[in-house]
Amino acid sequence: MHEQPAPAPRTSPQGELSEVIRPAAIVPEEAARAVLVELALRDVQNGGVWQSGPSLWSRFDRPWNGSENVAGAELIGRIHVAYGTPTRYEITVYRVTVTRFGADLGWSVESLCDEALSHGGLRLRDCPRATLAAPPPPFAG
Repeated sequence: MHEQPAPAPRTSPQGELSEVIRPAAIVPEEAARAVLVELALRDVQNGGVWQSGPSLWSRFDRPWNGSENVAGAELIGRIHVAYGTPTRYEITVYRVTVTRFGADLGWSVESLCDEALSHGGLRLRDCPRATLAAPPPPFAG
């Protein structure tokens, strides 16, 4: 496996802290199923603080008041994921963003991931990592 240094987190003009997870973290099949079930049970519309979809998991500071009424809930952060990769039942975590609001509350990229992944018995630092291929050789004309 070709190791690359993790990029430093970037701060956006809105004060969001965004980090590309490199190499990407892989959530194995059994853990992925547990995480998805628990995030669904903790959905903002069901009295929870997560809103999850096939490409994005968002963490709020409190539940919503119905499907379209955020009821003043503030976004803490987002975890960008890809389902079915690298294998059909695994999930890849490839980018994480913590809002300024979330950072002010003490959230970090790692703590946001750890809360979601804990439902599958994982932490971000313990997840298997995607294999990175070496870059192609330079063109020799």
